[in-house]
Amino acid sequence: MIQITDTAQAKIQDLLQQQNRGDLALRMQIIGRGPGGFRYALSFVPESDRAEEDQMLAFEGFNVYIDAASAPKLSGATVDFEENAFQGGFTIDNPNPAWDDPTAQSIQEFIDSQINPGVGAHGGFVTLLDYRDGIAYIAFGGGCQGCGLVDVTLKQGVEVMIKEAIPEVREVVDTTDHGSGHNPFYAAREGDSALS
Repeated sequence: MIQITDTAQAKIQDLLQQQNRGDLALRMQIIGRGPGGFRYALSFVPESDRAEEDQMLAFEGFNVYIDAASAPKLSGATVDFEENAFQGGFTIDNPNPAWDDPTAQSIQEFIDSQINPGVGAHGGFVTLLDYRDGIAYIAFGGGCQGCGLVDVTLKQGVEVMIKEAIPEVREVVDTTDHGSGHNPFYAAREGDSALS
């Protein structure tokens, strides 16, 4: 199933000791997709929260619960803990593709390699949420959410680039709630785009 490095196991054991409770397990699950692949959640839960369909893995000093929907997509993954002078955190090296559909996987790889570097320079990112019937559903995040140039970036940049690279895509739909964002870096200037 999954591997947890000795370093990560030691960190988990240390965090459990800090909780000062003997009835906790680590829940690991996939909560969605984002730039670069899956988004994960690691949390301590009471052992009584184990669902019947959860997979349970036993490690020294703790158990790990993995929900049934996440388990196949975590097969072969390795959890590690990395720390340097600036920060520390758990990392998950997962060999599984974020998408089962080959076209969706191609769109994701294209967004990660060709689109996100450009919009990232403006503090934003693009996430593929779904791909159905020739339509790629995306969301803008970071500095792109609420930005006055998002329509230009979508229509003259992101959509054109995806459709040229992946001909199966006939439409790109922005599902972002831009009304809840703000304009963090600049006001719209006609014809300007984060990808230019």
